[in-house]
Amino acid sequence: MIQTSRLRSLLFSRKAILTLVGVSLIAGTTTVVAQTAPLEPVQWDKRRLDQLDRNVRRLERAVTQRNAAGQPVLVEPDPEVIALQGRVDIMDRRLRDLEATTQRVNGDLERLTFALDESRRENTELAARLREADTRVRAIETTAARERELNSPIPTTSPTGDAARDLTAAVRLISTDPAMADRALQTVVAAWPDTPQAREANSRLGDLRVAAGDHENAVRAYASALRGWPTTPWAPATVLELASALFESDNKTAACSALVDFTNRYAEASSAALRARATEMRTRFACAAPAARPPARRPG
Repeated sequence: MIQTSRLRSLLFSRKAILTLVGVSLIAGTTTVVAQTAPLEPVQWDKRRLDQLDRNVRRLERAVTQRNAAGQPVLVEPDPEVIALQGRVDIMDRRLRDLEATTQRVNGDLERLTFALDESRRENTELAARLREADTRVRAIETTAARERELNSPIPTTSPTGDAARDLTAAVRLISTDPAMADRALQTVVAAWPDTPQAREANSRLGDLRVAAGDHENAVRAYASALRGWPTTPWAPATVLELASALFESDNKTAACSALVDFTNRYAEASSAALRARATEMRTRFACAAPAARPPARRPG
């Protein structure tokens, strides 16, 4: 005999409802008519659920009355219900297998996604390293090409065919690329010897040597620029630069002689700033006072 509380719990489960249908068929409380056409699926809305609950309560009362009258209700499984339960069990197993397979696939996808992300990060890092290496190689190639050009023999031919244009181009490089400017000035000297442009190029070469701390080569460049004592506007300042380079080369006597040359050859036509600088240098070098120049003789 089935207890009332246990029947209530069974009635609200999926299999209990199916069993209840079999019980109603055996007890004769419900007549089932075979249908030739398939039934439409039941739409379980609130009204139908309430109706099902009332029917279950009515059936519960009927079972309780039969038990009280000494007519116990025997529950026998229906073959169709058993077959349906078997199919449901098979579907449950297949569903569990499908869920397990899905979980494995999801795990594999997560691992593949992680590996793909790692590969992308590695590819990004490798690409950055490759770009960095390419930049370094290009810089090395540029530096090597520049070193080859700077260390190659100075050409003796004019790049433009005009001494003034060659000098202008070389001077323009002084502020941006002193090394290439040095080479361009040497080219002017080699391509246009014994010209005013060559003398000015030597003067500017002396300035570059001084800026590099190479006072001995600066002396040679200034001396070449002043050969023949040119009267160009840059000559007075170049004489003073020659004197300074000689003094820095520990040749005080020659430095003082250069100052004497400045006084005798350029001081009169020079600016006040250059004359003041010559006086300051003479004092700093501790040179002897310049001898007074004899007065110019009047004609006749």
